[in-house]
Amino acid sequence: MLLPNLIGSVILSKKLSLCLEKVFIDYNKITTNESNFNFIENYMNDRKKSILITGCSSGIGLETAKYLSQNGWQVFATCRKKGDVKKISSLDINCFHLDYNSEKSIDLALDEILKITNGKLYAVFNNGAFALPGALEDIPTDGMKEIFQTNFFGWHYLTRKIIPVMRKQGYGRIIQCSSILGFITLSYRGPYNATKWALEGYTDTLRLELQGTGINVISVRPGPIKTLIRENSFLHFKKWVDWEKSYLKRIYQKFLIPKLKKESNSFFNKLFELKAIDVAKIIHHSLHVKNPKFIYNVTIPTKFMYFMVRILSKKNLHKLLLRNSEPNQMPRET
Repeated sequence: MLLPNLIGSVILSKKLSLCLEKVFIDYNKITTNESNFNFIENYMNDRKKSILITGCSSGIGLETAKYLSQNGWQVFATCRKKGDVKKISSLDINCFHLDYNSEKSIDLALDEILKITNGKLYAVFNNGAFALPGALEDIPTDGMKEIFQTNFFGWHYLTRKIIPVMRKQGYGRIIQCSSILGFITLSYRGPYNATKWALEGYTDTLRLELQGTGINVISVRPGPIKTLIRENSFLHFKKWVDWEKSYLKRIYQKFLIPKLKKESNSFFNKLFELKAIDVAKIIHHSLHVKNPKFIYNVTIPTKFMYFMVRILSKKNLHKLLLRNSEPNQMPRET
């Protein structure tokens, strides 16, 4: 595995490590910077700290909802499945049914939330998404439409509904859960790559258009996080990929399907993988600081690859990604 070896050599190299320190986030500063917490008192004292979070059935969405709720936020969690709504509600967190594939469910959920908050909302965290693994030549167009509806068009619909609310109140934060695959690609992840690259372009454009409105637009790129996205992706794979008739049948049978079915306990994951709660703490930080960053790269692999994208030529980056995109390399990411 070239990427883990390359990362390891960077960590062991004092000279390059000092260079990378300028790029990486100092996690301790994020959680302990006193000036950040002064901002909470001075800037948000007269504002109800409310946030709408999508995709809260598990993983990053669930942990963020729990963490923010425990830290005094008025959290409005949402889930696609009504059974999950009951589960989250049992945690004493307001939870509503919201499915990115249903504009009606988005309208109903947002209307109910705004009734509770008297028409105000401090932040939205677009998070709900899924992955559809497989070679692009084997992904039906309807499969691409489905993942774009959930991972992109649904986000757009909800964001458009919330922007007028934030414009009227004069402040707000739109936080997008992007990915390491929003600025690099891995083979057999094409549909997910495409939605996250689209999201990055969308988020950058929105940030330009909302400049000076008091609304901050933030992209959070988790990287390797222990969630259920890999397990859930296998369901979408079975639904859309007719792998037995594919030219790449052997690759699916020998590499991809076993990796999707089996929990990975690789050295790479043990060394670099974080938990969903670590992302929740970054979200918490981005909501509290007066001037949040445009982008938060969370894990070491995400920070490292962001650095490599900036220094490598397109051809050399392609070679690096090609080596790391072999069928037997299926690292977890979100």
